[in-house]
Amino acid sequence: MPLQLNPTFAYELSQAQRPLYGGWVSSGSAVAAEIMAGSGLDMLLIDMEHAPNGLDSVLAQLHAASGYPTSVMVRVPAGDPVIIKQVLDLGVQNLLVPMVSTAEQAAQIAAMVQYPPRGIRGVGSALARSGRWNRVPNYVQEAAEHVCVFVQIETQEGLANTAEIAAVEGIDGVLLGPSDLAASMGLLGQQTHPDVVSAVKSAFAQIDAAGKPAGVNAFDPSAAHDYAAAGARWILVGADVVLMARGSEKLAADFIDQPTTPAAELPSGT
Repeated sequence: MPLQLNPTFAYELSQAQRPLYGGWVSSGSAVAAEIMAGSGLDMLLIDMEHAPNGLDSVLAQLHAASGYPTSVMVRVPAGDPVIIKQVLDLGVQNLLVPMVSTAEQAAQIAAMVQYPPRGIRGVGSALARSGRWNRVPNYVQEAAEHVCVFVQIETQEGLANTAEIAAVEGIDGVLLGPSDLAASMGLLGQQTHPDVVSAVKSAFAQIDAAGKPAGVNAFDPSAAHDYAAAGARWILVGADVVLMARGSEKLAADFIDQPTTPAAELPSGT
């Protein structure tokens, strides 16, 4: 029976009447991915750049999230054609490529996602989950409709080239990374510094002018709301590992760091 793939995240953004909110899955855990997928967030981003993820664990997380309506994106570790080919063949429909600083880089990445003659993606869908082993009619011919690619601007060079990067054909949107951007600006660890926030908002306007959706990473709630008001179309507002770290710390603070009434002493000899 012919199968139909889900709409891409780019399509979801084009239909949305409000900013879409997502969370990182950085643990490498399929269980965590399923918990996050069932949370009600609009999208998840599985990370291969800064998380302990390889092809097998990404595939397991795709399976875990597949029973939920949440869109799933994968950030690859680099704009490498082999890695991108392998990840797409896993069935990833929404791709994020980090550290893109020029329009030339963006154009090369756009080509990695498309089959010839538009691009350089290797053809192997008959053997792969991407086209569900030839169960998706015309997957090869219509692959451009089934896959979208976003790039991440994280340097001062990238900021200077924002308009040109956003205008590249085949790039569906841009995500701003304030943490690396702050480091590039000499403000390491100060991603909410006014200069960083101002630079991110300036990039939003340029991305919007190119007709593309701008996104941003913002774990601080006040920063997230501020960016939404400034025109961000999608915002990553948390991560599985951060939620677990802060939640477990609160448990420790509530039950260990705070004085409590001593338990009754047990009878001797028990």
